Amino acid sequence: MTHQPSTDQHCTDQHCTDQPDQPDQPLGAVVEVTGGVDTHRDTHTAAALDRQGRLLGHHQFPATAAGYTALLGWLRTHGNLVLVGVEGTGSYGAELAFALHQAGVAVVEVDRPDRAARRRDGKSDPLDAEAAARAAQSGRADGLPKQRGGPVQALAALRVARRSAVDQRADAQRQIKSLIVTAPEPLRAQLRPLSDTELIHHCATRRPDPARAGDPHTATVLALRSLARRHQQLSTEINQLDKLITPLVSQINPTLYAISGLGPDTAGQLLVTAGNNPERLRSEAAFAMLCGAAPLPASSGRTDRHRLNRGGDRQANAALYRIVLTRLRHDPRTRAYAERRTEDGLNKKEIIRCLKRYVAREVYTALTHTRNDLEQAA
Repeated sequence: MTHQPSTDQHCTDQHCTDQPDQPDQPLGAVVEVTGGVDTHRDTHTAAALDRQGRLLGHHQFPATAAGYTALLGWLRTHGNLVLVGVEGTGSYGAELAFALHQAGVAVVEVDRPDRAARRRDGKSDPLDAEAAARAAQSGRADGLPKQRGGPVQALAALRVARRSAVDQRADAQRQIKSLIVTAPEPLRAQLRPLSDTELIHHCATRRPDPARAGDPHTATVLALRSLARRHQQLSTEINQLDKLITPLVSQINPTLYAISGLGPDTAGQLLVTAGNNPERLRSEAAFAMLCGAAPLPASSGRTDRHRLNRGGDRQANAALYRIVLTRLRHDPRTRAYAERRTEDGLNKKEIIRCLKRYVAREVYTALTHTRNDLEQAA
């Protein structure tokens, strides 16, 4: 049964909440406390439960280093803190999870509350914090969050910049092609036969007269030059980031980087997905589920089938897809497998899904095997 705290009519602090009556405890007994935290950009709301699941209270803290310390201290005032469930450990709750881990507190990652429960009970920060605590206490939330710090976090930051540059460069190239479609016929006839590389170089080196910007032909050339130079600048930026990312990936996990079909981009994405503590992944099946490469059962009655998994980390799923495509072009074993499965009646999409599952298993082995070797060597 969920205990809802009553409103304290005499409290003037907006962050203060009425504490439910403390359950009677034997003299000298230590209360085991489970915490839950609903995280936001500026504030975190914490709730505390005793061993029987009774609400001990909830309180709001600022999302700062001092606030993290105060939150931990507040939870410990209720008894022996055994576990904390935190929402958003990959975003607003990342620093809090790191601070709790540094303090030696067990932390689990909690998904957002069930929508049916929200419709039934309503939504508020205290309710969400209590739901996080109950999910952690019941064992529904048992995923370990990624550990912050280390070279994997540095790799993640560099990849954010690289992915943004790649997306913007692709946008610039699409805009160039779109302008050519509607360009005046003499200009379109001149540019359409060029390859992408020749087109970018040709457009970037044009010298149209800005004084004639009112002419459609000149205005189109000016726009194409601007986009082409932006494309070149982004290409330079991507190359500079690749020079930083490639040695970092090789340093973090040389075994993973040596797998057939993996380049610095795909290997970097899979390292970021696994995090700085890949041992948090319980099995290769759990890693496949994290990457969205594990098919989900969709059987009913006499029908026995599986459906495509659209969840998980879609960037990791895309990385597995690129690995499979590379192997289908260059790896004889993968091509032989595809031919055999085609004879079994599978289409290309189904074969790729099977191969992604196999690649996920191989990647998981490389991630965990290397980490275990390093620990034994130390």
